[in-house]
Amino acid sequence: MKRILIIPVAVAALTLGSQAAHAACSVEYKAKRDNPLELFYDVAQVGGDCNIAAVTRKLEKKLKKQGLTLLKVLSVKKQ
Repeated sequence: MKRILIIPVAVAALTLGSQAAHAACSVEYKAKRDNPLELFYDVAQVGGDCNIAAVTRKLEKKLKKQGLTLLKVLSVKKQ
């Protein structure tokens, strides 16, 4: 019985540890869509490093899939 419980506990501990290492960043940004012009202000959650360069690359990819162009990252906060 103890052996059966050790495996799920170990898996849960590893999962929580990896999530803590890859904490989310809260990113405040402005974006646009052309034809017709639409402007957006939003806050998104992005994983990984919480520096502007890393967040900008990830956010640009995420927004491009939605047909948006990133205009400016206003702030980055680690959560």
